[in-house]
Amino acid sequence: MELQQMRYVVAVAETNSFTRAAERCLVVQSALSHQIARLEKELGARLFERTSRRVRLTPAGQAFLPAARQCLAAAERAAAEVAAAVGEVRGRLTVGLIPTVTAVDIPAALRDFRRRYPRVRIGLRVGASDELIEQVREGVLDMAFLGLPTTACPQGVAARELARDRLVAVVAPGHPLAAEAAVDLRRLSAEVFVDLPAGTAGRLQSDQAFSAAGLSRDVAFEVTSADYIARLVAQDLAIAMLPAAYAPQLAGITTVEVTDAPVRVEYLVCNRTGRTPAATAFLSLLGIPAAPGME
Repeated sequence: MELQQMRYVVAVAETNSFTRAAERCLVVQSALSHQIARLEKELGARLFERTSRRVRLTPAGQAFLPAARQCLAAAERAAAEVAAAVGEVRGRLTVGLIPTVTAVDIPAALRDFRRRYPRVRIGLRVGASDELIEQVREGVLDMAFLGLPTTACPQGVAARELARDRLVAVVAPGHPLAAEAAVDLRRLSAEVFVDLPAGTAGRLQSDQAFSAAGLSRDVAFEVTSADYIARLVAQDLAIAMLPAAYAPQLAGITTVEVTDAPVRVEYLVCNRTGRTPAATAFLSLLGIPAAPGME
């Protein structure tokens, strides 16, 4: 069993295609297919179901994939640890974040990090908080910046609270609420809303606030991007609630204070196990202890 074979398996699993996986790995498809077939023979099980329309993992492949990722990460970490031992930080840094994070200026931090450690390859993934926590737990991400309601805490990861922020209402400039200095949840409950999908952490904080106040609301639009929320609000299709520190970055909308608004907590989360030299260096640049709990 070779590391290259594991890389090929991961590439096929992530692209759902032998052709795209070969392109990613810079090899011809026949060579990639041959190596995966050799690995399947050695393991005594097929890792992929292949049809004319799609490729997907078999149960054996689903069991193999996490271990393959861990092996590849361990090999990469071993090389990075050797480099760190002779005073050089290199390897890969993978960071996840929600679009509305404001506690840390991620682009500026990465600019400073890149200047100091130019040999580190950096990967960014934007997603929902609950997905990012799972990816940190699985070792797919070194760390993630996310937001949760005050009723939730990150589970299974090391976490550090970075900031708290109240939500504000965002409305179109011509909306009747745009002239108000402040409103309450009862007044907002009469409006049509756009929000993140039900069940996500970003949606939960608003749902809980309205429920606790004994109110219901009409969420007529669900989108996965905070930026697109603002675009729908700007067209006066609906109103929304967004973090107060994030809303001023958006164009074409007006913010209104909410007197009984819910609070969003921003966290930095990391895997509880060993961290790469690159991850440790990035935490240091942010002024955050690299200790297991990040207290």
